Amino acid sequence: MTDQCEVVIVRWPGQGPSADRLAKLLAAYHLQTEAEKGEAVVDAHGLPDRYRSEISDPRAAFADDVVLMALSGDEVVGCVVVTAPHSGRSEIKRLWTDPAFRSRGVAAGLVSAALAHAAGSGVSTVRLSVWKWRTAAIALYERLGFTVAESWEEREQLVCMERAVSGAAATH
Repeated sequence: MTDQCEVVIVRWPGQGPSADRLAKLLAAYHLQTEAEKGEAVVDAHGLPDRYRSEISDPRAAFADDVVLMALSGDEVVGCVVVTAPHSGRSEIKRLWTDPAFRSRGVAAGLVSAALAHAAGSGVSTVRLSVWKWRTAAIALYERLGFTVAESWEEREQLVCMERAVSGAAATH
């Protein structure tokens, strides 16, 4: 196996993977996050209601947003949500890459596709929040042009970051 794999970014819902594949990624994301916060739960049933609703019905949870998924062949290996524009901004959230596909450019591809989508939607800024212990994610965001911003989050463990976007597609 090589370090790189061919990954295609697709918009969901649409042609391609079903909701259960996206739900699997979202469950993995939330379970890992809760474990990292010291609040590990056995399965998705133990997650807070707001996270369980994303997993059980991603179409409804992200009805106003755009979900991008990375595919390797027909396998879903990553996802990211780009929120609907609001006051000239969109937010990137739920970035997740299957651990077996990390360090292969999947997350960078997803973030770049999210930035391109945001630019095409006319937003001027994309922002995100990331747990401070996710240093690899923070490094990725910094490589892609995000900088630490004044916090808009009430949760102390989150680092808020943002990046200006232009009408041109983002690159990585």
